[in-house]
Amino acid sequence: MGRLARGGWHREAGTKVGHQATRQRPWVVHCQIVTPSPSEGGLAERPRITHLCLSVTWVLCLPSAGENGPGGLRGHPSSEWEGSVVGAQPHACSPFPGKSLWELVLEQRCFPMLVRLVLAWFEEGEETTTAFVEPLVIMLILVANAIVGVWQERNAESAIEALKEYEPDMGKVIRSDRRGVQRIRARDIVPGDIVEVAVGDKVPADLRLIEIKSTTLRVDQSILTGESVSVTKHTEAIPDPRAVNQDKKNMLFSGTNIASGKAVGVAVAIGLHTELGKIRSQMAAVEPERTPLQRKLDEFGRQLSHAISVICVAVWVINIGHFADPAHGGSWLRGAVYYFKIAVALAVAAIPEGLPAVITTCLALGTRRMARKNAIVRSLPSVETLGCTSVICSDKTGTLTTNQMSVCRMFVVAEAEAGSCLLHEFTISGTTYTPEGEVARPCGGANQFDGLVELATICALCNDSALDYNEAKGVYEKVGEATETALTCLVEKMNVFDTDLQALSRVERAGACNAVIKQLVRKEFTLEFSRDRKSMSVYCTPTRPHAAGQGSKMFVKGAPESVIERCSSVRVGSRTAPLTATSREQILAKIRDWGSGSDTLRCLALATRDVPPRKEDMELDDCSKFVQYETDLTFVGCVGMLDPPRPEVAGCIARCRRAGIRVVMITGDNKGTAVAICRRLGIFGDTEDVAAKAYTGREFDDLSPEQQRHACRTACCFARVEPTHKSRIVENLQSFNEITAMTGDGVNDAPALKKAEIGIAMGSGTAVAKSAAEMVLSDDNFASIVAAVEEGRAIYSNMKQFIRYLISSNVGEVVCIFLTAILGLPEALIPVQLLWVNLVTDGLPATALGFNPPDLDIMEKLPRNPREALISGWLFFRYLAIGVYVGLATVAAATWWFLCDAEGPHVNFYQLRNFLKCSEDNPLFAGIDCEVFESRFPTTMALSVLVTIEMCNALNSVSENQSLLRMPPWMNPWLLAAVAMSMALHFLILLVPPLPLVFQVTPLSGRQWVVVLQISLPVILLDEALKYLSRKHVDGILGTVSQAWNHTGLASLKG
Repeated sequence: MGRLARGGWHREAGTKVGHQATRQRPWVVHCQIVTPSPSEGGLAERPRITHLCLSVTWVLCLPSAGENGPGGLRGHPSSEWEGSVVGAQPHACSPFPGKSLWELVLEQRCFPMLVRLVLAWFEEGEETTTAFVEPLVIMLILVANAIVGVWQERNAESAIEALKEYEPDMGKVIRSDRRGVQRIRARDIVPGDIVEVAVGDKVPADLRLIEIKSTTLRVDQSILTGESVSVTKHTEAIPDPRAVNQDKKNMLFSGTNIASGKAVGVAVAIGLHTELGKIRSQMAAVEPERTPLQRKLDEFGRQLSHAISVICVAVWVINIGHFADPAHGGSWLRGAVYYFKIAVALAVAAIPEGLPAVITTCLALGTRRMARKNAIVRSLPSVETLGCTSVICSDKTGTLTTNQMSVCRMFVVAEAEAGSCLLHEFTISGTTYTPEGEVARPCGGANQFDGLVELATICALCNDSALDYNEAKGVYEKVGEATETALTCLVEKMNVFDTDLQALSRVERAGACNAVIKQLVRKEFTLEFSRDRKSMSVYCTPTRPHAAGQGSKMFVKGAPESVIERCSSVRVGSRTAPLTATSREQILAKIRDWGSGSDTLRCLALATRDVPPRKEDMELDDCSKFVQYETDLTFVGCVGMLDPPRPEVAGCIARCRRAGIRVVMITGDNKGTAVAICRRLGIFGDTEDVAAKAYTGREFDDLSPEQQRHACRTACCFARVEPTHKSRIVENLQSFNEITAMTGDGVNDAPALKKAEIGIAMGSGTAVAKSAAEMVLSDDNFASIVAAVEEGRAIYSNMKQFIRYLISSNVGEVVCIFLTAILGLPEALIPVQLLWVNLVTDGLPATALGFNPPDLDIMEKLPRNPREALISGWLFFRYLAIGVYVGLATVAAATWWFLCDAEGPHVNFYQLRNFLKCSEDNPLFAGIDCEVFESRFPTTMALSVLVTIEMCNALNSVSENQSLLRMPPWMNPWLLAAVAMSMALHFLILLVPPLPLVFQVTPLSGRQWVVVLQISLPVILLDEALKYLSRKHVDGILGTVSQAWNHTGLASLKG
């Protein structure tokens, strides 16, 4: 296809091919397939259709008499193609086989620590009430995890299926056995077919243009190339053998839409060999990777499982000597079973059963907060991944800019004397299609300049677009071309006739000023734009001519160099002055200045022909004469427009720079425009040398693989890129362990979106892009990405907080059971109580911690190292310190009741340690009822201390390192409500029958509650001391390590 795009046609019988003889009578007719000869290493026989798109050569000859297609065109007969098509069906992109639902379910690997929950099935006697509760909870957790996993897998496959939306259903072909054009199914088109397309059609295959049957042919190929405006096509050869898709002006690509015109082309690629098909193949080849959070949780689960196993075995082995104690009836086997239950209780205590559910809930809450900021997350794990984003690769159009072309400058000629001219420049405010803005001028109103009245008239009439107010969205939108809509909006802002706009509705306001002009002047016909003259014009007559000289006029709009070259005079106010060579150069110099540097405006020259030919004398069917009618023009003025940067983006990029995040612009526009926008936004400095920091797709291809890796590490701008470039950029960034967020909106972006750690689709983008992405921006705004990154960092911080909260609780429970087992004390906590605390009492505050506000300095820190462990050494020490205190406190509370409580038995510590030897015959326990060691009070004391300490821990967890004095608990009102609810649930099981029986607890007295508080509250002081150490010492060390890891990447930022 590359050869065809370059015009690589063969010759036959001395016939000249590769050129268009005339616009009315093209040379293309008979299309014949020729295969390479065996000597050329090709196929000896005519290949089947499945090979044609790879090894096809074209022979074209001049028409002969009796040709039966339009204009003499004819193709091969249908019967000839049918013999090759049988069994092949090459055009339809065959569906990729998906996995069955059962296969997806079996492939789900649930959170590893959940496997250990099976142990809890044996923790109590089979006849207890709780024996049915725990297995049910376990199964619900496992099923929920499997459902989430299957749902995410299905989403990944839907990205590929969404491509079918862009596959056309029908096509129009010319074949020699039928007269005229016939409609066939697009899937039946084969390479070599002559295909006709017209305005509104979806291109059914990749076509090499051979004839354009209208003045111009414009194609909307934004889904493939990302270009924001339709593209003008032609039939001329492209000499560049490595042209990117944007530069293949003689090619039509499958799935794109014809915006205007009519043409004929030869099908050169079908099915998976089209540019659209290649994208589908790339998407199918991308294997989704597990997110950093998923990998860390997997590793954490494995480590915790191993640690639990070792501790459980150790407890069981340590107590072998107690297997035959009297309490077990002297039976060694019963003693072994008893201590096995204690080991299982340890496992239940150590496993944070509520952690998977709390993590899922926290991520879901994060997605809701992001949705309020216009960032809709489709994949829960990607919420956390956003927090360690180190590079944001962003599209320019619509994300960094408004994608609403706006006129920001214009000029008219104020004076033209002594061979030179003085220009009056105006600046226009407003960066959207909203028809409101100020026209800044030297003095007076805009309507006081006659030149501006005529300029506004040209803008309104050389225009087929309009503004429309979308009442559902509450915004103004374009109807037609973006460039012409910008001119329509300019007319509304100028209001040269002082139209009263105050009483108009928003719908009426959209075109009020343009309507006034169109009431005064009637458009007779339009001379469409063509590539040769680079202009268009309209022939107009006033609706009410009332003065001499106010007859018909031609208004012209086009490329400045072309239009000004045909100007012989210039409008100065209401008079006309000759356009001298000096004045012409002054005007062109000003336009060149606007089109370069930091502005890079798209300029249009506006002119009139005051005395045009009579319309009866104009040959409107011959477009080659249009340029003759657009001569002897009078230059009126020039407008400069651009797709303006969003006002909030520059500040967001500065925030990213402070947060150590590199922003890379990737666009299909030319390099000059891209660099200019980068300077406006602060990606590049005003005088910064961008020689090694900005590349076109071609320049990037010319680099060696190692140079490409280096370019991806340092560059901040890539222009004129293709889909493969985006994927390679992502791959190179990933080789440096960068976490990349990639934005996109077209079909061409889908492979890169799927490959990046965070694919971000635009809300106005295609269904394919949205399906391939992890996040969708409903407002297409870069600021929403930065807000999502901040939210991702906050979620990870909150996640660490509730993991610390849950794990410290579990460490405390382990310490409690381990101490009672080692010291031989009665059970302080039983398994059903542990499950209640882990799943219910702790679950509410842990979930509420997901509502914690971001730390005050969260966007002042460098990106988190993705290889950083979920639990660092210092964090583990903090878990351990708090956990040990929790364990000691719960054991102390239970022991206090036995030794010191006024209502307790007042046994000594030795008796307590040997309680299993208690019997009526043992003098050591004389006067002591052995049943006292099975009292519910000590377990209730221990459970109450555990719950109270956990509530204090929750209040401590509003911030990882900030003091409670700086970030008090009421900054998270949800946490206060959760703490209150958890305490209410605790009192519920103490006071409401039959729950005290189920959980083996009993109500406590006021004195006992005072002791509970005395034992519990010091944990706040302990955590404050640990936070102080983190702020003053540990953070500095960790920051140095993180900065060293990011040093290379940050070098480019500082440059």
